[in-house]
Amino acid sequence: MKIVIMGAGAIGSFFGGMLSKNNDVILIGRKSHVESIKKNGLNIDGKTKINIKIKAEESIEKIGISPDLLILTVKSFDTENAIKDAKNIMGKNTLVLSFQNGLNNIEKIKKYVDGRQVIAGITTNGCIFSEPGRIIHTGIGKTTIGSFNKESEQIKKIVDLFNKAGIKTTICKDIAKEIWIKGVVNSSINPITSFFQCKNGYLLENPILEKSIERVCEESTNIANINDLNLSIDQMIDTTKEVIIDTSENYSSMLQSIQQNKRTEIDSINGKFVELGEKNNLDVSLNKLLVRLIKDM
Repeated sequence: MKIVIMGAGAIGSFFGGMLSKNNDVILIGRKSHVESIKKNGLNIDGKTKINIKIKAEESIEKIGISPDLLILTVKSFDTENAIKDAKNIMGKNTLVLSFQNGLNNIEKIKKYVDGRQVIAGITTNGCIFSEPGRIIHTGIGKTTIGSFNKESEQIKKIVDLFNKAGIKTTICKDIAKEIWIKGVVNSSINPITSFFQCKNGYLLENPILEKSIERVCEESTNIANINDLNLSIDQMIDTTKEVIIDTSENYSSMLQSIQQNKRTEIDSINGKFVELGEKNNLDVSLNKLLVRLIKDM
């Protein structure tokens, strides 16, 4: 299968490296990363150890193919520009798979792409961008992919593709709900780890931070339930803590952005909870505080 991955940072490079064992994959990434990959191949260390030759370019205009699958791993604030650029090389049967944080990526993609071509995925695999050409796979996680339409043979084919590449993947029957669940989890973990500059696991080692996680999770769950999700607060707290345990050695993507002096996705995570909560006269005080703290950082 011909696959293009836009946003070849940590997780995008990991997926690309694994999928390139059986497919024709092209990574679209930053200049220094691309140059290193062209010279030395892509190096993945940690839980997965491989060095693999893989195609890489700085711009999607240079690839010269129409992909069967376009995987978006760009930051949420780059989604619209990325899909506009990708539109020029997409065919009518190209599938767009969003593997992104944030709660508003799909609506941005559907402005430019037929909704029947759009699918989404959630993963808890942990990856860190170490240096150009090298990433570290810090934690083996779970990956799930689903459609916003009726389950199709396309989804089964993509899930099989990931499993054959060594990425344990299942089909999700309600991916829209899973995106909100991930949003609640991220709203609780990412900004707090970013503010305290800690690995995910420390959130459960510190009683004050553990209580803070629970309170943010409760507020975000109440807001998410405006969408008739019927999420249980207790279950969401348990889910969030399970993710923390599973990714205890990971640094959240938001913290990595701050460490690299890059823009964060706070507006598309906690900012969206604030926006939705205020529209419905719900308490947004904790999410609002976290947005302000991260922006100040």
